[in-house]
Amino acid sequence: MLNISQLESSLWEAADQLRANSKLNANEYSMPVLGLIFLRHATNRFNAVQAEIEKGLSSRGGKKRPITKDDFKGKSAIFLPEEAQYDRILNLAENADIGKAINTAMKAIEDETEMLQGVLPKEYTSFEPDLLYSLVRIFDREELRKATGDVFGRIYEYFLNKFAMSGAQEGGEFFTPPSLVRTIVNMIEPDRGNVLDPACGSAGMFVQTGHFVENRGEDASAKITFYGQEKSDTNTRLARMNLAVHGLEGIIRQGNTFYDRWEELLGQCDFVMSNPPFNVDGVSPEKVKTDSRLFTEKKIPGIAAKTKAVSNANYLWIQYFYSYLNERGRAGFVMASSASDAGHGEKEIREELIATQAVDMIISIGTNFFYTKSLPCTLWFFDKGKPAERQDKVLMIDARNVYRVVTRKIRDFSEEQLQNITAIAWLYRGQQERYLGLVGEYLNKTHQEAGTIAGALTELESPLIKLTQLLQTFSDSLGASLPLLKNLPEVEGLVAEDIANQNVETFRATLSELEAGIQEFTAVRVGLISELQVHLAWFAENNLTPLPPFPTREGGKDHNSPPLSPRRYANAGEGLGERSINEAQKECAARFAPFIPQLKTLQKHINEVHKVGTRAVDLAEKKLEARKQDTWDGKEVKKQRDALDTVRDQAIFAIKSTLYMKAQVTWLQSRFPEAVFVDVPGLCKVVTRDEITQQDSSLTPGRYVGVTALDGEDEEDVEERLRKIHLELASLNEEAVELAMAIAKNFEELGI
Repeated sequence: MLNISQLESSLWEAADQLRANSKLNANEYSMPVLGLIFLRHATNRFNAVQAEIEKGLSSRGGKKRPITKDDFKGKSAIFLPEEAQYDRILNLAENADIGKAINTAMKAIEDETEMLQGVLPKEYTSFEPDLLYSLVRIFDREELRKATGDVFGRIYEYFLNKFAMSGAQEGGEFFTPPSLVRTIVNMIEPDRGNVLDPACGSAGMFVQTGHFVENRGEDASAKITFYGQEKSDTNTRLARMNLAVHGLEGIIRQGNTFYDRWEELLGQCDFVMSNPPFNVDGVSPEKVKTDSRLFTEKKIPGIAAKTKAVSNANYLWIQYFYSYLNERGRAGFVMASSASDAGHGEKEIREELIATQAVDMIISIGTNFFYTKSLPCTLWFFDKGKPAERQDKVLMIDARNVYRVVTRKIRDFSEEQLQNITAIAWLYRGQQERYLGLVGEYLNKTHQEAGTIAGALTELESPLIKLTQLLQTFSDSLGASLPLLKNLPEVEGLVAEDIANQNVETFRATLSELEAGIQEFTAVRVGLISELQVHLAWFAENNLTPLPPFPTREGGKDHNSPPLSPRRYANAGEGLGERSINEAQKECAARFAPFIPQLKTLQKHINEVHKVGTRAVDLAEKKLEARKQDTWDGKEVKKQRDALDTVRDQAIFAIKSTLYMKAQVTWLQSRFPEAVFVDVPGLCKVVTRDEITQQDSSLTPGRYVGVTALDGEDEEDVEERLRKIHLELASLNEEAVELAMAIAKNFEELGI
């Protein structure tokens, strides 16, 4: 089975290593590399469709007619002339001009595809031929020759992400972090009609929308028309390539959104989503004062006395997003945190926005989500089709303390954190079944992971026992005499034999500690697994996870399910009785809860016996010179030690995965115990327009949700904090090495 994550990282590592050994910087390198990924994908798709077409061709006299360009229409593939096919470039003669050949291939594709005309990179002649040949071979791995569009889409997004993190392409401004894009998509659910991003960058919003629709089993191209606008030529090209590599189509035009208005889309968009540039201060008020997109009475938030330009364009963008929506449209966009409670003219515009009743949700995001900026941000959501019962309300979510540490400088949302935030919106909208579906999914995964623990622990037994036996055999061979360390000098009054005796005693004490640890581990394991197997059988018998399909949003309405209190589990087992789904799920979670401390204890025992076993081997080899002894089977010891490392990691992973999934159940059920929305201090609160008015029309969630009471740290919290500290130290060490190399290079250039 293809491990896409592993493939992504290995491809990036190989490609980045080539760049490091070239004269190119990240900006010069990024577009051509993305172009090669695109070409590899286009060739794969061409070959697959060509094979399909050939099967359906009629034949005359035993011969089939040649395939033509027209055969590819409606097949979601680009017709590739021979000179544009990846295999031809790969098999060029040694003395061929590979840069020129790739340029020719890109031009041929543009000639065949209107959306890509003038888009693909054609700077390959500036590359050193050896570098190009190496790059072409990197993207010709066996896994890539058979890869589908989904795989290439993932790889393309991964490389975009990495180039953004490295500062390529205008400081990463073209790329909105996936966590923020997915949060926006999850909240507004763009599943049909016209979707607009007037600051589209590399079209990440559109790509994620495509994933969202495809995950529902539908064709995004058939249901959605994408409209994007982007000021930068480079970003416009990136966006069109990104759509093409994901099999999507859209209208991406280049233009400055402040002055280049898309008049025909005003009031016509079902969804607007965007990550516009924050705090722009150079917009000409004369050019925008008659802009019909500025629907408020104030229109322009303010003019800087010194420059006579618009002082801050944030509220121009916000008005644009609102104005492009149709009467039931939804919008989701990233905005500077300062915009939520900015004063003066911005406050006046915000008050008019709030009065429209379209402001639906505001989510505060913490620092370090962007690759080139550490500042926090806010996600805004409009919904012109809000039902009557919610028109006077706004959901405030403070997610600043919800994040996963990726590196010292970068954070994101884990898949589960993203789902949990989305679940809050479901409850706010009355979509209880979706919330219960997520809890059911978490419970199912908890028990699936728990079901792997017994097997992982069984795998742990063999290397542990064999390694202990090898150590015991060596210990027995030492006997009463000590053949080691006869040539050591006196150390603090001790002769060599005294030192050797101490080392043997330490080794044997460690071996005894290992044997005692194994006994304790075995006792805990046997008891826990026996009880866990009973619980897993109960879970399987009671069939606790089936739920009706998620409700869908059609025609701009939320089709919420009726209250779930009458619903019952069809196969509810003994002990549950006639309970609601929520009650049954809470009962299941409560039944599993006693295993949590036991699993943590088991995890401690596994780590302890692994640590002691490793220490015993090190003592034998380093202090007792075991490698020089005939009774020491070094090869077998290494084999069992490596096996122990592997199975220990697998066992710990199984336990941690189980605890992690159960923690998600607890996170949701502890905050929303009745499976209905409630205000949660420090996290979320539904506020009315009157409350917002009392808070000076601020849309900053922190002003409403308050703070949560701090719980005592458990071992998992401490472990996570230590992991973050480790990441920070590792990052600082890397920076120190880079800085030292730069200083040394500067000294060398100065001749010092």
